[in-house]
Amino acid sequence: MRRRALLGLTLALAGCGALSPTPYVARRTWPLVVRRPDTATASGTAGVLLVRTMTPAPGLDARGLLTMQTDGSINADYYEEWAVSPADAIEDDLRRWLADSGLFAAVLAPGSRIDADLVLESELTALWFDRRSGKVRLTVALVLSAPRGADEQVLLQRSFAAEVAPAGTDPAAIVAATRQALAQVLQAIETAVAPYARAPRSGGLAPRSSHR
Repeated sequence: MRRRALLGLTLALAGCGALSPTPYVARRTWPLVVRRPDTATASGTAGVLLVRTMTPAPGLDARGLLTMQTDGSINADYYEEWAVSPADAIEDDLRRWLADSGLFAAVLAPGSRIDADLVLESELTALWFDRRSGKVRLTVALVLSAPRGADEQVLLQRSFAAEVAPAGTDPAAIVAATRQALAQVLQAIETAVAPYARAPRSGGLAPRSSHR
């Protein structure tokens, strides 16, 4: 008799929705792909650039879209995430952007056996939507150096940042704003490294007089 009563209670709860299953929410992935608007051809004096692996600052290795809350804490979205690690995606975007710029005869990835005239190291230091400012912030720090035997001569060391206000606070709008911010950063990096893109001569690397 007791078993029948319990069974009846279970069916009643299920009928009123008390035991209904939690709706399934699928994860969505967003590619962080940005390409240079056009492609230029390298000149005969263009050097070879090695773009090393980009490292993420602590907390930026997560794939979930990050939001800085009004109290300064950062929240990672479990259901909205980048297709790959942001640092990996931006590294690939940076390498392709500089290859398409026509500044270099070749832009290499780690592991290449070709000797490079210049070496670019970078770190992703900011990538989130800030609710306090209502903007997406993206910052990349980089060091450009020239191999000198066993050492490397530092030619450029600085950070590149961009802030873009998304059209809304939904994930699609935040992703679109992030891509715009990344394009701005990549263009700024191209402009900054352009004076050093010429292949070394007997007197060493000399900055170009103008950017193509």
